[in-house]
Amino acid sequence: MVILFDGYCGLCNKSVDFIIKHDSKQQFRFSAIQGSFARELPLSPTSLSNPDSIIVWTEGQILQKSTAVFFILKKLPHPWKLFLFFSILPTTVTDRLYDFIARNRYKWFNQSKTCRIPSHEERSLFLD
Repeated sequence: MVILFDGYCGLCNKSVDFIIKHDSKQQFRFSAIQGSFARELPLSPTSLSNPDSIIVWTEGQILQKSTAVFFILKKLPHPWKLFLFFSILPTTVTDRLYDFIARNRYKWFNQSKTCRIPSHEERSLFLD
């Protein structure tokens, strides 16, 4: 299971930090959407040129937006699974909320001039 994220986005980087901290089984691997691993996946060029969505690639399946978030939450331990309660809402509603946050992420959480550099301890979790 690979999580593709916008390497320049402050919110995305904080989300990666959160997942690494709480994924005690180390189920996830990570790659910036701007990285070489993402360019090799069968993603639309729009997904790569305008990285406004977290993407989970698992067993050849691509999950985006709120569907990806709920997938990640399912894999994390309790109490984070409690947020799955919101998955009962229609995807159109949860994706609209996701899109609203994504449109404002740089304004609210900053934008970095460089992609995230994993620490020495995290390197094995990153694909590029």
